[in-house]
Amino acid sequence: MDQVSAIARAVLYEGYVLWPYRRSAVKNRNRWTFGAVLPEAWSAEHPDDRCLLQGQYLVEGPGSVTATVRFLHVVQRRPRDASGRWVDELSAGGERHLAWEEATEREVPVPAAGRAPLAIPAGRDEEPAAGGTIVRTWERLDGWIEAATERLAPDLARLTVRVANTTPWTGADRAGALRRSLVSTNVALHVEGGAFVSLTDPPQALRAHAEACENLGTWPVLVGEPGDHSTMLSAPIILEDHPRIAPESPGDLFDGGEIDQLLILNVLALSDDERREMRDSDPRAREILERCAALGPDELMALHGRWRRD
Repeated sequence: MDQVSAIARAVLYEGYVLWPYRRSAVKNRNRWTFGAVLPEAWSAEHPDDRCLLQGQYLVEGPGSVTATVRFLHVVQRRPRDASGRWVDELSAGGERHLAWEEATEREVPVPAAGRAPLAIPAGRDEEPAAGGTIVRTWERLDGWIEAATERLAPDLARLTVRVANTTPWTGADRAGALRRSLVSTNVALHVEGGAFVSLTDPPQALRAHAEACENLGTWPVLVGEPGDHSTMLSAPIILEDHPRIAPESPGDLFDGGEIDQLLILNVLALSDDERREMRDSDPRAREILERCAALGPDELMALHGRWRRD
């Protein structure tokens, strides 16, 4: 996986599930807190929850920009036993499946100009399992994506991308509203024949234009190799320009603000019952557990720390 894709994926799953990676953990009972774009009706009653994301980007040169909106769509997972009853957990044949929420990745292109509808139909999937069935369902999402370009100077333009959630919603249950939301929403942009301007550290001549950019619910940074200005990631978390994933990192832990070694050692210190719940709570949590358990002494030592000269 290239550096840009690795960063984009890490951002998409930031906060997906947190250590100790178990359904019963307090910090995992209120999920989907990063980059959620919620239904308008919910946002009207809860202004701190956005129904609109806006990113503004400065582009030098006559280049052509392509952009994509990526987000997670919440999926409700419910086990059903052999008699057809809904159950909180399904255990048979040495396997256990717990009722919880997962997520699936969505990707929608940004129009070159104007507004395009965003419409993802509701769906349902049934997976046979020992002793019953695992049923996964997801709600319909409605909204729109809009792009507009404003020429600021002969060789400078400001591109605005907006993403809105217009999914119908009534009720006071935030968990229900989140199932009708765009979660961990980010925008990836690439320019051919031009260059993006860093909004974190713009050149002095463009500082006023950079400060005038209004970003709502998103933080744009340059991504790729240092010095590359062709690609930008607009994410719901604060990053530096050209962020990197440490080459020693053995895999995603969904918690980029922590230290890999600390999280891995904490996973390895879990009791057998805690590991069992982690394994059964979520397929991605199971991957983390299996990956941590498979690390050898040399791989663990590589996480201990080292000096680098940039």
